[in-house]
Amino acid sequence: MVDIGDKSDTTRVAVAEGTIVMSRGAFELVRENRGPKGEVLHTAELAGTMGAKRTADLIPLCHPIRLDHVEVNAELDPDLPGVRVQASAKTTGPTGVEMEALTAVAVTLLTVYDMVKAADRGMEIGEIRLVEKTGGAGGPWRRNA
Repeated sequence: MVDIGDKSDTTRVAVAEGTIVMSRGAFELVRENRGPKGEVLHTAELAGTMGAKRTADLIPLCHPIRLDHVEVNAELDPDLPGVRVQASAKTTGPTGVEMEALTAVAVTLLTVYDMVKAADRGMEIGEIRLVEKTGGAGGPWRRNA
């Protein structure tokens, strides 16, 4: 692990995003809340929040941190067709929350896959990426559009 003992506490925020593309039929099941395992989007958002809280258990050299806030939004996108996920994580401490935001997105998307796989095993998870971060010695960073 990286030694963060001498780093100053600052407020740090990270935002990540990702997508899952599915068949039109699977998309309609999710849209109509008729997924084989129940209501997909809210369940996936909850799973993503739980994933963010467990990031240090999943990523071997990631510091366990106190999260001040996690927000996960999963929205249907008929143009994919599929689901777009955005997650943000916030802490005040000596290390950032990029991994927590990215983990929240990944777990949310994996949960959508799990809940809809009976209707479409060919779904594709992709475009998981950091969108922006603030706080810390490196200062703010934002992905170019």
